[in-house]
Amino acid sequence: MPARVVLRHPEDGAPGRPTRTRARELREATVRVIVVGGGIIGLATAARLARRGDDVTVLEKEHELARHQTGRNSGVIHSGLYYAPGSLKARLGTAGAASMTRFAAEHGVPVATTGKLVVATDAGERDRLRTLAERGAANGVPVRELGPVEAREHEPEIACVAALRVETTGVVDYRGVCAVLARQVRDAGGTVLLGRTLRAARVVGTEVRVSTRSFSEGDHQLAADALVVCGGLHADRLALACGVDPGARIVPFRGEYFDLAPRAADRVRGLVYPVPDPRFPFLGVHLTRGVHGEVHAGPNAVLALAREGYRRRDVAWRDVVDAASWPGLWRLAGRNLVPGAEEVVRSLSRTLFAASVSRLLPGTTADDLHPAPAGVRAQALHRDGSLVDDFLIRTAPRQVHVINAPSPAATASLEIARHVEAELDAAMGSAVTR
Repeated sequence: MPARVVLRHPEDGAPGRPTRTRARELREATVRVIVVGGGIIGLATAARLARRGDDVTVLEKEHELARHQTGRNSGVIHSGLYYAPGSLKARLGTAGAASMTRFAAEHGVPVATTGKLVVATDAGERDRLRTLAERGAANGVPVRELGPVEAREHEPEIACVAALRVETTGVVDYRGVCAVLARQVRDAGGTVLLGRTLRAARVVGTEVRVSTRSFSEGDHQLAADALVVCGGLHADRLALACGVDPGARIVPFRGEYFDLAPRAADRVRGLVYPVPDPRFPFLGVHLTRGVHGEVHAGPNAVLALAREGYRRRDVAWRDVVDAASWPGLWRLAGRNLVPGAEEVVRSLSRTLFAASVSRLLPGTTADDLHPAPAGVRAQALHRDGSLVDDFLIRTAPRQVHVINAPSPAATASLEIARHVEAELDAAMGSAVTR
């Protein structure tokens, strides 16, 4: 059965689809759902389904939750400033900034709404800054344009010729959020299984039969009424293992971070971002004061040689072959030779990394940078080399697969969970009515 691509929120009564009300009527009173992935999207989805009464089992291949993208990002709650108006990123990200802040505060997770400056460091960036302000306004994000004197009222040590002030940006402990979500799953009667890898799944009659493997207990067969896969760095492979075409290939990009030494960190009050470079699909090196007072600088973005390649020396040949055999990677590289080379060189030189930071925070030197844990971004690429720029979800009868969920996915995770819930209802309804 070919999968269906979903790039919008499903509407009740959409042509050819059961309404949400009808889909729920077709469901059994208690539905068994397996959710694959113990990152923030998988846990947010599992908690939402468990709270409404579904019998939820979470499968996570690692022996701890939030080990990969969720636990290795900068902890920013994004406002929704950067994303194309009308996209899922824009709508769910903007709503997610509010719901994530509220959720963390209600459950005692460290969170702070610090605000953010996006700074233009030369006159050539003014037009791009203005375009960004217009996009933010279109997304409903409160944005103020500032001159250099006004900007220094927020960040006295920052260099700029103009800036945007975004008050709704903040920081949070995403690992702490995941701990709360996992507890909600268990409190609602669900199960969280660690060290359990999804090998394959297939729909047989009214069941989804799932093959799993654990290092300690070997192979297991599970049965459920529905399957939700939030596979992160392995989302495309897991979709294929379940008979669903992901429609894109995951290519890993390592983001390297540094912590600022105290003398430099004391000069940063909140969050400071550069104007995004239109030549390159990432936001650039920025400064983030976290919920515990530390200040991160980064990330850059270099192609990783393993999907879990957090160090330069990490190489997984299967991952290398997967990336190198995808024509989209070569087309992306061809269009980004100069900025891509700059990222590689900066990765190899702490002095050059410090130079990038000093454009925002003058006087920063290599001695001010202390290595911090790196992260790997799971970026989905089309065959033509274009980035899958929005969240991408694929569905099939009784299955929902989150294929592409880069930033601001952590910010938007509670809203993505709501979206996946609706997609699952539709997928269950279509399975019953076939």
